[in-house]
Amino acid sequence: MSSEAIRKYVDALWGDTITEALSEFIRIPAKSPHFDPHWAENGHLDAAVALAEDWCHCHAPTDTRIEVVRLPGRTPLLLVDIPGQAPGGVLLYGHLDKQPEMAGWDADKGPWTPVVQDDRLYGRGSVDDGYALFSSLAAVLALRDQGLPHARCTLLIETCEESGSYDLPHYLEALGDRLGQPDLVVCLDSGCGNYEQLWCTTSLRGVAAGTLSVEVLTEGVHSGDAGGVIPSSFRVARRLLERLEDAGDGRILPAAFNAEIPATRRRQAAQAAGVLSDTTFRRFPRVPGLRPDVEDPAELILNRTWRPALEVVGASGLPEPDDAGNVLRTGTALKLSLRLPPTVDAEAATRALDELLTSDPPAGARLHFEPSQASNGWHAPDFAPWLGEALDRASRRHFNAPAVHMGEGGAIPFMGLLAETFPQAQFLVTGALGPGANAHGPNEFLHLPMARKLTACVAEVLHEHAVQGLARAD
Repeated sequence: MSSEAIRKYVDALWGDTITEALSEFIRIPAKSPHFDPHWAENGHLDAAVALAEDWCHCHAPTDTRIEVVRLPGRTPLLLVDIPGQAPGGVLLYGHLDKQPEMAGWDADKGPWTPVVQDDRLYGRGSVDDGYALFSSLAAVLALRDQGLPHARCTLLIETCEESGSYDLPHYLEALGDRLGQPDLVVCLDSGCGNYEQLWCTTSLRGVAAGTLSVEVLTEGVHSGDAGGVIPSSFRVARRLLERLEDAGDGRILPAAFNAEIPATRRRQAAQAAGVLSDTTFRRFPRVPGLRPDVEDPAELILNRTWRPALEVVGASGLPEPDDAGNVLRTGTALKLSLRLPPTVDAEAATRALDELLTSDPPAGARLHFEPSQASNGWHAPDFAPWLGEALDRASRRHFNAPAVHMGEGGAIPFMGLLAETFPQAQFLVTGALGPGANAHGPNEFLHLPMARKLTACVAEVLHEHAVQGLARAD
């Protein structure tokens, strides 16, 4: 295998066709079903799948089977099945649905307008996660170009990920016999700490979310008349949150929402901190003078990946300041998002959160908690020695730097589903979503040099997987 030949092939394919195809994909407002309830009538998801299907027909090996699968009432799924020359199987995952537009794009950019600037391809869906299909197929093509073996590779490209992948279980069941039991799963829908080396995701946090409502009156009254007599709903809500969170440093207090951090993950966090230093904090668009709750970069990484964290993401019952009179309001509602450690059961955590916030109501206030999301996290199985070594070699060859292993703070619901469906598989979860890439927000971009190098690394891993399979067969 020639790493240089792989790199040249991948660079040429990205330069000639992938960037153009990905730009056309950006133009399609293929919003996920949660953000486009009329997706079937509007046809944008179908258009995105058709673009991807056409590109595969033009570029995939001639022995490839390409099919758009449509279950009744479900978002479409693209299945690309490439026969292999080595034992085993590889499942490569991606998605084509997108987050909504979001305000705040630069004047010369927009969610549905592809712009290449400073080696970055701007537009919605560029890094999350439209490039995954093209990178996955390009990695296989780079091996075919050299006549190198690979195992059977199946690309599974869904269109419901940004809505929680609620259609994916139905497809996994329907396609179970065709998918078989791959022994390697590759997912390019994750993040990277920088654009200078390969980053391997070792875990994902889960989430328990819902709305806490506090009611104290049946109608608003003069605050001067009732203040000091009627307990404030906002103060009651504060007291309830203090059961959950230490307001001083943000620690989540109950044991039900915490988990033991494995020693391996602590060591990897220390390694990642040595690479990132204080950029773990500085990479966010902070107001001047803001400081983190802790200064140690390794602790910040563990806070983001293995410790629970609360955010109040919405509120009602509070008028805008210009519209607010001197009224003791009837109630306050807060939408809570509690990030959970990878190994905490989200359903159990949601029940515990309900009990914590609604039991023993302060001052007899009327309390209610309405759950809205319970998604488990994911904890990767330990890498087989061959995979860990292959990842590090590939990173050194294409980035001139070692691979780094680190958890991510967000949730990718389908990862737990894939882990349950393919319990014997190794998982390579990585991606190009790095500093500033801003998926879900304005000015989302794909760092093109990172995407090309990542594609080359995946090709080398696929080749090493085949070598291992052939060695076992002998």
